[in-house]
Amino acid sequence: MIRRPPRSTPKPSSAASDVYKRQQEQLNYKPNIRRNLGNRLMTALAALFSTIAVLPLVLVLGYVLLKGASKISISLFTELPPPPGLEGGGIGNAIIGTLVVTFIAALFAIPVGVGGGIYLAEYSKSDWFAQFIRFGTNVLSGVPSIIAGVFIYGTIVTSRLIFGNAYSAVAGGLALSILMIPTVIKTTDEGLKLVPDDLRRGALGVGASRFITITRITLPAAFTPIATGVVLAIARAAGETAPLIFTALFSPYWANLFSVDGLFSSIATLSVLIYNFSIMPLEVQNELAWAASFVLVTLILSLNLFARWLGRFASR
Repeated sequence: MIRRPPRSTPKPSSAASDVYKRQQEQLNYKPNIRRNLGNRLMTALAALFSTIAVLPLVLVLGYVLLKGASKISISLFTELPPPPGLEGGGIGNAIIGTLVVTFIAALFAIPVGVGGGIYLAEYSKSDWFAQFIRFGTNVLSGVPSIIAGVFIYGTIVTSRLIFGNAYSAVAGGLALSILMIPTVIKTTDEGLKLVPDDLRRGALGVGASRFITITRITLPAAFTPIATGVVLAIARAAGETAPLIFTALFSPYWANLFSVDGLFSSIATLSVLIYNFSIMPLEVQNELAWAASFVLVTLILSLNLFARWLGRFASR
């Protein structure tokens, strides 16, 4: 059997080799040409502006940490603010008041916001009424918080509409709920839009009503983005000051949560305590204001981190 010699691959000509080398050189990164220099310049400017944008947050958090963290103690969370001229005391009533007012706001805002988002995503057909609701939601989300406080002050506080009481925790919760509703409506609407239509068609195809489809299929599927929006809305409401000055005012005493009068009377909150104590010419009150600032910033930061965790959990 005669073996044939293996065929040798033809070597490229010198002209083809030169063309190939020139093409490779054109693909190599050349740092000194104009477009690459411009790219590096714009990248550096973008990094600089990003640093400038984040720098105030870092400075505020660092300053509050330095001024307020040293005042943290057990008595800070368990005692009342001291009278002017006395040492010691704490902000326990303001912490409880903030939680109470925020909880009341959530009771009003979450059902209304989730219900509005369900209507926009599931029932409306992009008619003029749905467009009006979306436009009103966008406008309301940009309204200054003090406007919400003045509105509740003029309609509920001055008229003593709630059982003849003026300033109260319920009035403060209503003012904060106005600020929470747009965020909850938007996140509910967008979260339900992310649910595939195949799930709705499958549920309707097996005989489920639209109500059952929404409560058993679409809402559970969109629970994480809706919960993220609710947490962000709560974080915004917990740090507001202007609405509470007009509605909940302030109280140097513990809130009596085991009676109806406790919810329908003035109540202390962290934001108003910071405002009142920071303008006092007394060192003890100023130190409590810094400690309250640290507690409030920690609370809001924790809520925002929890919201980001929910968002990452939903993307998995």
